[in-house]
Amino acid sequence: MTSNLGRVTAAAAVTALLAAACSPSTPEDNAGAPAPQTQRATSPIDFDLPDAERYHRLATYPVYLNRPAGEDPATETVAEISTVTPDGNTVIYTDAAAKRIGFADIRDPLNPAGLGTLSLAELGHADDQPTSVAAHGEFVLVVVDTTGGDFANPSGRVDIVRVADRTRVHSIDLGGQPDSIAISPDGSFAAIAMENQRDEEFTPEGGEEGDLPQPPTGFLQLLTLTGAPTAWTARKVDFDVEQARAAGLDTPEDLEPEYVSINSRGQVALSLQENNGIAIIDGKTGTVSSIFTAGTQAVDGIDTAEDGAIDQSGVIEAVPREPDSIGWIGDDHVATANEGDWKGGTRGWSVFDAATGKVVWDAGNSFEQLAVRTGLHIEGRAESKGPEPEGLAITEIDGRPTALVASERSNFVAAYDVSDPAAPVFRQILPTTPGPEGILAVPARNLLVISSEADDAENRVRASVTIYGYGDAFAADGGRPAFPSIISGDLDGAPIGWGALGALAADPAAPERLFTATDNAYGPARILSVDLSETPALIDSRLVVTEDGKPVSLDIEGIAARPDGFVLAVEGEEGSGNELINVATDGSIKDRIALPAEITAELGGQGLEGVAVDGDHVWVALQRELKSDPPGVARIGRYDPADKSWQWFGYQLDSTDAEGDWIGLSEIAVHDGALLVLERDKLNGPDARVKAIYRVQIPTEDGVSGTEVPKVLPKTPARDLLPDLQATRGFVQEKVEGFAVAGNGNLYVVTDNDGLEDANGETVFLDLGPAEEALRG
Repeated sequence: MTSNLGRVTAAAAVTALLAAACSPSTPEDNAGAPAPQTQRATSPIDFDLPDAERYHRLATYPVYLNRPAGEDPATETVAEISTVTPDGNTVIYTDAAAKRIGFADIRDPLNPAGLGTLSLAELGHADDQPTSVAAHGEFVLVVVDTTGGDFANPSGRVDIVRVADRTRVHSIDLGGQPDSIAISPDGSFAAIAMENQRDEEFTPEGGEEGDLPQPPTGFLQLLTLTGAPTAWTARKVDFDVEQARAAGLDTPEDLEPEYVSINSRGQVALSLQENNGIAIIDGKTGTVSSIFTAGTQAVDGIDTAEDGAIDQSGVIEAVPREPDSIGWIGDDHVATANEGDWKGGTRGWSVFDAATGKVVWDAGNSFEQLAVRTGLHIEGRAESKGPEPEGLAITEIDGRPTALVASERSNFVAAYDVSDPAAPVFRQILPTTPGPEGILAVPARNLLVISSEADDAENRVRASVTIYGYGDAFAADGGRPAFPSIISGDLDGAPIGWGALGALAADPAAPERLFTATDNAYGPARILSVDLSETPALIDSRLVVTEDGKPVSLDIEGIAARPDGFVLAVEGEEGSGNELINVATDGSIKDRIALPAEITAELGGQGLEGVAVDGDHVWVALQRELKSDPPGVARIGRYDPADKSWQWFGYQLDSTDAEGDWIGLSEIAVHDGALLVLERDKLNGPDARVKAIYRVQIPTEDGVSGTEVPKVLPKTPARDLLPDLQATRGFVQEKVEGFAVAGNGNLYVVTDNDGLEDANGETVFLDLGPAEEALRG
């Protein structure tokens, strides 16, 4: 194989080439290699809000830490729906997976503390599951599903529990299977959606599996909350089938209420998700004022194919919105998160005139595009419901009504100013741990509590309660890393798709630019250019990697920018797939350089991770040990393009005592006459231990040429990255994979979000300031 990895020349000689290196090409443009262009993408959204006008993340509390004594920490435990005591100090959340409710002290929102749990087995039966909670005075109303899988005979109750001693003082039978609860603003009554949910594995006569009707139909329960809890009673509100049929609801004979909200007039708004409808009920009289359809919506400019590519040319024809959460904007409008269920889902949210049922605003494709431009697009849900907007809450910020909408699959909450319900204005995006479900505003304390229901102990991604604080009072001294820290601009009306960043390299021709690349979580392979002068950093152009005129998919783990193009470190599924690839400035592959056969035969599933160019040599980092090398010794390789020879050196990895953990290398760079190496463990969240950059002197002698035991190069600490990752106050990311010293002299670090698969999806892009100060050890 002929190599073009020749000697690096002065960058100034080819500045014009690199300035045009990334073109705004798309997969559809690649019948041949695109001609270099200078068009740059811009962001239509201002994410750089002043501290006084934004939420600041204060803490992320994994709720498995609140487990009972002696319980295995790997036990699934979640936080789904939450409420807060009237003093704003104690959050109470449902944990349906573990069949209990949990209590957390948030008096210090920077340091929430678990206060233990209350098992529903102590209140009823071990199979009982909490579906919702609502605090009222000194009590918490715990809504309990006791159906136990007998869908034809649904049952449930509400338990009134005294918070102080966690004893039940009263219980009310609900006559069916409940879902959500809301308490009226004046505290006089509560409303409970009685879903009587369908069995998704049952096939009704003449229908498909999971279809409706599956009686009994659902209804609404109204609870009077006057006097002592023992005097509280329930009033059942049934719906008129003909009224629902006239409104155009799906399967009106089997309504399935999902979510409730109550306005200042005492009107109850109720979403009927599977029926694609909304009902408005007078909470004081129980009169059903109106029922109307949520209607349909066609959406274009979205990704609808699970093909590994972020292709935003897809369209869904008019489908039912099928709203999940619902919330009042004032007393005249309701907003819905249109998650969808069995027939629909429009990947956004809508605002309705509550009196007429008219849609006054719909998000269209903007909610999904928000996920794309912030690196939170989940390709594995492209054919289904995309980001799946599910949770929704309405609060007030600085006197402005604000809608908070949660994406269940892309793991964020978006905030919108809805002062004009017919023209919501996006304000901010807040990252969460997987599956944000409960959105709890605590306006008296300017706090926001987000509870997440997805828990994956095997991958150490845990369900959490995340706390945000609004305004200057919660801004950290010196600034806390804000989200998003990196975004993409729009080309041809759509944001540049990105995610799974793990490679960074300085642009030798532009001090305020870096190059990065997506790995094989998204295809085809693309090299992205990042403008560091923007806040957040802006991905403003893309270059599709091609071979023989066609786009290729590559697992790019490392990148080095050269005056005549790029060198990519590509990791293979097997050892033989690990190779260096030389790419021209137009994106075409010039050649491939395989690792020596005796090395690839000794590689496991983790191979090439980093690449750097230094004069006559190319340096690479292998993530883990060869099979025949001493345990804990990874390899650094030096390639000489002139004679196509390889030399190998040893690198002693750190260690942790965590079960199932391993340490590996991620990135390598040449800086100030030395090699810089990024080393990390497999741990994340509160378990994370090793995320660090080490300095290794460039060896003057030869290494080994094959599988002989290599000499271990001495290393010294250069930067512990764990405090930098913890400073975000989020769930510490496992895969800190890329770093570079840009031409402006600053050190930049990026995490790989794994395309949201087995990860929470957040990308952390850190500007750590001047490298000479950041790399002091």
